[in-house]
Amino acid sequence: MLGTRVLTAIVLLAVLSLVLYSGSHALFLAASAIFLAAATWESARLFHAARPAFAALIWTLLFVVLVLRGEEFGAMLLLALCAAIWAIRFAPALGLGLPPLGSVANRLLQGLYSIAVVGCFVSIVLLFQYSPAYLVSVMAIVWVADIGAYFAGKAFGRRKLAPSISPGKSWEGAFGGWLLVLLLGAASVGYPPLRETFAPLAQARFGWVGYALLMTLLVAASIAGDLFESMLKRRAGVKDSSTLLPGHGGILDRIDALIPTLPLAVLAGFWL
Repeated sequence: MLGTRVLTAIVLLAVLSLVLYSGSHALFLAASAIFLAAATWESARLFHAARPAFAALIWTLLFVVLVLRGEEFGAMLLLALCAAIWAIRFAPALGLGLPPLGSVANRLLQGLYSIAVVGCFVSIVLLFQYSPAYLVSVMAIVWVADIGAYFAGKAFGRRKLAPSISPGKSWEGAFGGWLLVLLLGAASVGYPPLRETFAPLAQARFGWVGYALLMTLLVAASIAGDLFESMLKRRAGVKDSSTLLPGHGGILDRIDALIPTLPLAVLAGFWL
């Protein structure tokens, strides 16, 4: 199992590195569309949609049209809508629960979640257009928070963060992930080769207090994204969103924390 997991990670990293640094916008868009199609297919299955492949096709076509039109104002409206959806509907659901599968409310929730997934991938394209390094620096916030939470939770975890949703997560782990993000982001501020990446630009624009508040918001969003997908899987009675990535589960399992975080980063980056 570990060997499969490592091999999948190596192959995925090689493919993503090739796409990121190929210099080809068309190749990046094509890869993004493929991953989006997989993510929306998995999402539809978690909601027990009747035709998940058809839903994936529709949302992927919408994504391609949005990106090819290249309307910045329309993209920002979409990302603002995504932020509002997370603040008004998804984050409260972590405490209030989800509607029953098969209900009208469930179908509405599926549509909102699909919008959020599309917004995440639109954000990926916009961040890439600035630079591959800038995109990676934003995604690294989520990765660092996850790594820090894992090790801090293993070492110090006592109080459960959301025991009914994800019993393995703790408040100590969340604090450890947040602290690691702040420290590594602050370290990047003083490293000249990274001056055009997210954390140094945020610090330069908002100062240290604004930097800390923005990073705290992004880490909190990443935790909410992770927990919300865990709720969807628990309700659907599955361990992973799919088996597309051997040893890792599905695409959603790898991007769940990015879904609410990247639109916020793009909206903040508008002022950077």
